[in-house]
Amino acid sequence: MQHCDVTILGAGAAGMFCAIEAARRGRRVVLIDHARTAGEKIRISGGGRCNFTNLSTASERFLSQNPRFARSALSRFTPGDFIARVDAAGIGWHEKTLGQLFCDGSARQIVDMLLRDMARAGVALQLGTDVGAVARGDQGFVVDTTAGSVVSQALVVATGGKSIPKMGATGLGYRLAEQFALPLVDPRPALVPLTFGGAALERMAALAGVSVSATVAVGGASFAEGLLFTHRGLSGPSILQASSYWREGAALTIDLAAGCDIAASLKAARQAGGKQAVRTALARHLPEPLARQFEVAAGLGSDVLADQSNAAIDRIAVGIKQWRVTPTGSEGYRTAEVTLGGVSTDALDARTMAAKSVPGLYFIGEVVDVTGWLGGYNFQWAWSSGWAAGQVV
Repeated sequence: MQHCDVTILGAGAAGMFCAIEAARRGRRVVLIDHARTAGEKIRISGGGRCNFTNLSTASERFLSQNPRFARSALSRFTPGDFIARVDAAGIGWHEKTLGQLFCDGSARQIVDMLLRDMARAGVALQLGTDVGAVARGDQGFVVDTTAGSVVSQALVVATGGKSIPKMGATGLGYRLAEQFALPLVDPRPALVPLTFGGAALERMAALAGVSVSATVAVGGASFAEGLLFTHRGLSGPSILQASSYWREGAALTIDLAAGCDIAASLKAARQAGGKQAVRTALARHLPEPLARQFEVAAGLGSDVLADQSNAAIDRIAVGIKQWRVTPTGSEGYRTAEVTLGGVSTDALDARTMAAKSVPGLYFIGEVVDVTGWLGGYNFQWAWSSGWAAGQVV
């Protein structure tokens, strides 16, 4: 039986960062993960370059039943604080767009930085180790594993959500929350492509691979980024963002020509020389296959622009600028970047991430009901929540 001060379950971003902070305070830390390598979601993130934070991080860009919960940790360990660690490690980085920061080189540099910091701080890392029963008794928490039992006064759950199960994601954190009578907000896939059926899917599948800049609105939120047509529906940054706000039965309102007055452009083109086809005029603002689809969908008696009335042109413009489609579902956890929902923030102390009703028990990172936008926000939540718990465990 192994004894330590802090046992951390999950060697992802939050778990490793918490381990570093706790060990630097002189705590004996054991970090356990069933995976054979640490930080796999870090390694594959950002196209292999790791979008490790966002300069625009604010609590308003995180979804939770208590949107204010994240403020404490985010304000005490900021993007600037993590950037300082990256700089100290000699890792080059750049801002790509919308405040998103990426490594100049491989995301592996971030993983290596964390592993190096853990080793220097004396963290005992146990990989390829499955967790069995977890109990709390007079000695503290007893975690049974395939490598033996570990006993500690503090237990930190950093096991993430259910997203990307092929990388080993499980519902362990949720089961532990239920075991200790902590409430859950129903988990669901987030930052995930949306799927469609029927005629809508037929149109989308025919456009698979076509991308545009679009504004997607749903659930009171609106995102202006790239949109990608797929064989199963819609993807791209704007759709991934919207997916966190979408609920079954709700329609998306999509502007496929963001920043362009399609009606005015078509009318000007008609006046300048209307013998061209409607799709030709539309193709100045949309990919040609998409322009052709909207020409057909408008049900015009003639495809010549000069033959179109103002009303017909306005109808075409509305179809493009206010395209309404209702998803049938999402691609699910298989491709979801994160999990929405999780351990209710009502049960946790916002400053320490401690369970209010179970002394010594902590939940950090994705397993908590705090989900950031696409673009480095979820990594920042991992660093900030891990840091917060690491100061007190």
